[in-house]
Amino acid sequence: MSIFFRTTMIVYGGLVPLVDVSAGEPELVSVREIWASGAHNAFTDLCRFQDDWWVVFREAERHGGPGGQIRVLSSKDGETWKSAALVVADGLDLRDPKLSVMPDGRLMLIMGASVYGIDGVYLTRSPRVAFSNDGSEWTEPKKILAEDHWLWRVTWHEGWAWSVSKLGEGRDPRRGILYRSRDGLDWQWVTEFRLPGNVWNASETTLRFMADGRMIALTRPHWVGVSHPPYTEWSWTKLNEKIGGPNFVRLPNGELWASARKYGNGATTVLSRMTHDSYTPVLTLPSGGDCSYPGMVWHNGQLWMSYYSSHEGSQSRIYIATITFR
Repeated sequence: MSIFFRTTMIVYGGLVPLVDVSAGEPELVSVREIWASGAHNAFTDLCRFQDDWWVVFREAERHGGPGGQIRVLSSKDGETWKSAALVVADGLDLRDPKLSVMPDGRLMLIMGASVYGIDGVYLTRSPRVAFSNDGSEWTEPKKILAEDHWLWRVTWHEGWAWSVSKLGEGRDPRRGILYRSRDGLDWQWVTEFRLPGNVWNASETTLRFMADGRMIALTRPHWVGVSHPPYTEWSWTKLNEKIGGPNFVRLPNGELWASARKYGNGATTVLSRMTHDSYTPVLTLPSGGDCSYPGMVWHNGQLWMSYYSSHEGSQSRIYIATITFR
């Protein structure tokens, strides 16, 4: 079934006339397990690079704690996958890897890096960045920003990398700070997110740009934000859904589709219809237990998603799903 509705799109400097927009219903085409070699495989991302598929995720003994390494997988067709690289950093727990293709054609990998004491107690953290020309050979992860920052997913727009860092200690915990960078190494402060009446404030955030120049933010635990250039002033809407590991994409027709961990009677990974002020779960992917943190790519008329889940046993595994809209 297709749903037809009329919408007014607000554009910087004016209004676009009302147009008919078709919002097809998502239909799951396929789901395949692509990796289960690590004891705990989690926190994925997905991208297209040099006409191949690339997936990254954290490999470790468990969900949290020391010893995390970043596994890089590649595939020509999305069906047969191979390990292309393992990114490690001595003494650091690497986690939440996110991929993006830079304007100069290189692949950039942003990840969190936590430090633990010899007794396994968490000490501090800061982001790391690595670069690759081919997806297999990576530069040594380099520290960026200050201690306690956690720079999350990067979105490129007009030559700038945009990302939100969650800053989680001190008198004002879980602050969200918007940064931008030309090269992924030097980051400029843009603004700080202040979410209405929320003591937790901003956490994991994905940013996307609309055709009219607006920036949309989907932020854990339950926020959607919108801003016009220069992106220093934001309007926020609190969602009815609590989300974890949020991601979303803008389809060629302008629709927004999001995915995240859904909480309730057991966690699941869901695909949701999204606007600048709403988020409505529509499709539940095969998932459960420790799960979610999807990567999302629109390719050849289908939505491709990477995610992790432990619904087929205690071990969390990496999956690829393809979704069409009818």
